[in-house]
Amino acid sequence: MKLGFGLYRHMLTAENYAFAKQCGATHLVVHLVDYFNQAGTSGAVNANNQPVNAEGGCWGRAGDPDQLWEAETLHRIKDEIESHGLEWYAIENFDPAHWHDILLAGPLRDQQIEGVKTMIRAVGEVGIPVIGYNFSLAGVSGRVEGAYARGGALSVGMEGRIDEQPVADGIVWNMQLDESVSEGTSARARVPAEDLWDRLAYFLREVLPVAEEAGVKLALHPDDPPVDRLRDMPRLVNRPELYQKVLDLVDSPSNTLEFCLGTLSEMPTGDVHDATERYAAQDKIAYVHFRNVVGKVPQYKEVFVDEGDINMKRILSILNEHHYEGVLIPDHTPQMTCDAPWHAGMAYAMGYMNALLQEV
Repeated sequence: MKLGFGLYRHMLTAENYAFAKQCGATHLVVHLVDYFNQAGTSGAVNANNQPVNAEGGCWGRAGDPDQLWEAETLHRIKDEIESHGLEWYAIENFDPAHWHDILLAGPLRDQQIEGVKTMIRAVGEVGIPVIGYNFSLAGVSGRVEGAYARGGALSVGMEGRIDEQPVADGIVWNMQLDESVSEGTSARARVPAEDLWDRLAYFLREVLPVAEEAGVKLALHPDDPPVDRLRDMPRLVNRPELYQKVLDLVDSPSNTLEFCLGTLSEMPTGDVHDATERYAAQDKIAYVHFRNVVGKVPQYKEVFVDEGDINMKRILSILNEHHYEGVLIPDHTPQMTCDAPWHAGMAYAMGYMNALLQEV
């Protein structure tokens, strides 16, 4: 097992590479989507921390639909990462600008699938092993910030089911699409859950053969928060057993899981330790979001890695028993009361993870 660190697009700097290395990381998971792009007052106050809620369910503007990931750009970023003694293990999330009609089954779906194939080939050419993705219309919503972690540390959670407005036109996965592509683009029509499953199956059947050829794994993140519907949109993986449904849609070595322990523990049914056993035994876990929570939807809180409902040492023992060789990252963590709240929270999580890894 390898210790990794996740960075947003705007955080790809020499200082953050050094911080990750000093925390014990050997690998990086990189978000190329700029969640805070032109966010204005509706974006997160601390752009280093995870986005939470924003006005209208929108974090920022989606990127340029014509600007696909290119090998030249990926090579440049990879060279910077490697110059600091780190390896680029995964890209996390597609930009809604590149696949909104894949999610919506819109008129540009097949065209955008070809674009995703082009990006997968570029990722494979550069030698990045994994692309994480979240097949969701509503994205992440319904969570609030509060002093939820030990000692009153600022964190994120849910305090009961929130009756939210449906997703507005032109917004997909928390991002506002460019006006040139958003006209008529709507996630507001009530979509049955099985329709969304059909869209995922269509997507996977098209792109997984390309991913296999490119030597790239696609890893699906479960729905967070794992409620049945969010902003009147269906959810896909909101129970641990539904991960198996994803794997069974298309039998491919490139069809894998972005295994978020916190989200799995938040699910109203099932056990995160049993789920880890099930999917590690199938060698289907591409990388792990290693975070802890207390409670289940619609009442849960994200807490420090050593104080939640998950037995983190047991998780590592299960992974070790099944010879898991992938990467674990802290994903996000409570912020600590000091001059650098995000850095301190991350350093605490990384130190704990490093110690557990050495012990296991």
